[in-house]
Amino acid sequence: KSGLDPGGAWHAWGMACLKAGNLSSAREKFNRCLKPPMDLNQLNHGSRLVQDVIQYLESTVKPVLIADDDYFATLRELEATLRTRSLSLEMMCEGKIQHNSYYQECLFYLHSYGTNLAIISFYMRHDCMREALLHLLNKESPSEVFIEGIFIPSYESGKLHMLENLLETIDPGLESWGVYLIAACKYLQRKNYYHILYELQQFMKDHLRAAMTCIRFFTHGAKSYTELGGKQTWLLKIKDHLKVYLQEVSRSSGRKNMAFTFRKKMSATDVSRHINTVDLQMEVTKFLHQCESSGTSQMTDSPLPTLFGNNNMKMDVACKVILEGKNIEEGFGIAFRVLQDFQLEATEVYSKVAKQLVKQQKYSEIRQLLKCVNESGVAAKNDGDNIILNCLNEFKNIPAEDLDNLIQDMDNDENKIQAYMMCSKLRSAYLVSVRQEKARAVQLVQHVRQLAESSGDDVVRAICAQWL
Repeated sequence: KSGLDPGGAWHAWGMACLKAGNLSSAREKFNRCLKPPMDLNQLNHGSRLVQDVIQYLESTVKPVLIADDDYFATLRELEATLRTRSLSLEMMCEGKIQHNSYYQECLFYLHSYGTNLAIISFYMRHDCMREALLHLLNKESPSEVFIEGIFIPSYESGKLHMLENLLETIDPGLESWGVYLIAACKYLQRKNYYHILYELQQFMKDHLRAAMTCIRFFTHGAKSYTELGGKQTWLLKIKDHLKVYLQEVSRSSGRKNMAFTFRKKMSATDVSRHINTVDLQMEVTKFLHQCESSGTSQMTDSPLPTLFGNNNMKMDVACKVILEGKNIEEGFGIAFRVLQDFQLEATEVYSKVAKQLVKQQKYSEIRQLLKCVNESGVAAKNDGDNIILNCLNEFKNIPAEDLDNLIQDMDNDENKIQAYMMCSKLRSAYLVSVRQEKARAVQLVQHVRQLAESSGDDVVRAICAQWL
């Protein structure tokens, strides 16, 4: 008469029937006030009313023994558990759920009015992981339901291995679980749970992603190559994963199979290239670890460069290796291989090194660097000269004697003249200019005279004028 919603009254009546143990009458009352959810895959446990019903039923259940004799029942359960883990799960679930009217009642309400997450969570609460997984597959629920309902409860309660065993039992190839497993990996990465991630990737036999996780274990948080020296086992693990992947690719290439659809793929040539990178990183790590131990290393605050970074970082590795040996020659071989393997801009790296040496006032080592560059066999004609010109561009205060030595080491007269002009050594520039072929010499000497005029060097201006 008053037009109020009767739902609350039906719910209270249904609860009263439940408490009185009248299950069929309770179903009838709840049928008038409970509704199935619009979306079965929503990430909640359904309406508050349904949750109240389930909560009450679960709290009412008394442990039920399947056999009459306590001792024999316990022995049989133990025997089943020992026989196989997954079989015991099935038996326990069936024992608990099939032979208990209250559990059956829970399932009735969950299937009629609950979400998939609520059903899966119910199974998980009562150690029926297999049923939870089968329900997930049958309903083709989205990966969020798997993460929320099965995966998180499994690793939080230390049952990740049990979950892995069941996934494999239900589908030995794991293909039907691919979407769920990849989602679990992304979830773990977001949470920074890299150890669980690595464990899961190994179970998935996703060797390339496992190798990527090992790279993170190797590089993350390291402040020095001494630290990286202690983490070299990760490099070996990266290599193992890549080699196993190569073996699997060569085994499956004969068969036209579409397996491993969810595992990361890569061409054999790329994988081989990555194995070379790991080998080279091992050499770099041993070398720089040794340098740090013997105290020749310059410590830096910037992120520690490794060969797993971008090209700029790889160039930093090459610089570091050249600069941190006992002398330039010691690390040059490894640095040269880094430059060759990754096809990096060699002159840029050598110029960077030379500038560092000028800062450290190690002028004789610049000459040693030029010697190494020329002897490497791949330097272009002007590489050495360009390295010196780059240095002079930035540093005007190199001591006179060292400056002369560097400029005299240059191969090309034009470059020498340019270098002398940059350093305002106009007399030396004039002396080299007049040795050139006549027409070119005239142009160069005129240029020197102009510079002498603008800088007020009357002596050089007069000499140039006389020669001209």
